[in-house]
This record gives sequence, C-alpha cells and structure tokens, in this order.
Amino acid sequence: MYFQWRPYVPVAQRRVNAQQQLPKRLKKGQKPEPVVSAGRTIATSFWGKRWCEALDAMHDYANRLPRGRTYVRNGSVVHLAIEPGKVTAFVSGSELYEVSVTFDRLPSSRWKALAEGCRGRVRSAVDLLLGKLSRDVLDQITDAKLGLLPRQGEVKMRCSCPDYATMCKRVAAALCSVGARLDSKPELLFVLRDVAVDDLFAG
Repeated sequence: MYFQWRPYVPVAQRRVNAQQQLPKRLKKGQKPEPVVSAGRTIATSFWGKRWCEALDAMHDYANRLPRGRTYVRNGSVVHLAIEPGKVTAFVSGSELYEVSVTFDRLPSSRWKALAEGCRGRVRSAVDLLLGKLSRDVLDQITDAKLGLLPRQGEVKMRCSCPDYATMCKRVAAALCSVGARLDSKPELLFVLRDVAVDDLFAG
C-alpha cells in the first residue's frame, strides 16, 4: 500500500468546482461574498495596509502568509464573512475548505482608553473610515499594543483541511483577505472587534 497524490487540478477549474459547491455550504439566504484583489498588492487603503502589517508582525506564521496571499490573488477565497469576533471563509483547493478564525474580545478598558484618547480629535465617521485624520490619531487607533488590530495571542484558527499547521495556507488566505475587504468596507474592522465607531467622537 502506498500514498497516491491527488491529480493536479488547475486553479480555474478549482474555482468552478467551488462555485458549484458553495451554495450548499452557505447558510440559508446567505449570498457568496468572494474576495477580489487587484494586482499583486492585497490592500491599498490605510486600513487594509495596517491590517496586513499586523499579520506580518505575527512572526510565527510568516512562512504561511506568502502562500495565503497567492490564494487571495488567484481568487481562491470564494466567500468571506466578517462579524463580531469572527471571520468565516470558504477557500477553494483540491476541495472546498471552510475556515473559521475567532478573535478574543477587545478588553473594555483598552477600548475605553482608546476612545477617550481620540475624543474631540475625530470629527466625522466618514473621515475616520476614509483614513482622512491626523497621522497620530490613526496611529493610535491601529497601535500594535493598544489599538484595534489583533495580536497573535488573541487569534484562534480552524480549517477543515488535513494540514496539521496551526495556520495553514487557507487560514492565511482568509486573514489576508480581511485586508482586501477593508479596502472597500473599512467599517468592518470595528464590526470585527465588536466596538462602535461613534464612541470615538461621542460626548
């Protein structure tokens, strides 16, 4: 008895197969939300770039992120959903894999301190989401230790694939895809961290 590699399936065919399987795997009434990345750069906005920088800072997973970015670029992330404390994705490979990444709740004391530090300096939610604020305010919100972006110990990952690694390339693809999604919907960072944008300029 010997191990036999599965036959190679081109990326384009994998995506077709995934599109056929996906409707059966989504919740009733849920629509597919594929991730589209333009060119080699995963994210181009302030928020998307900062998210990708936070991932790069997770040094234990550095060898997996390049493969994850390749999956994003070739359209293998056929669905990505962001909700409070959780990212769910379907990633096409030799079959359709489900990825779930959960994030520890942002400590209330951390968010309160962040909101108080920004209050009076953030005039508009629109300006905030467009990244049109002073650099020191934006740096405070995305500070590696005290800001909104998650740190390595705050992330728990799961994938339906047989890969033994904590962060397989499909999990890496899902996490990189968040950066791409924040380009068009930066408000989802606040949704993911389960905090209200209004707290930054209320009162």
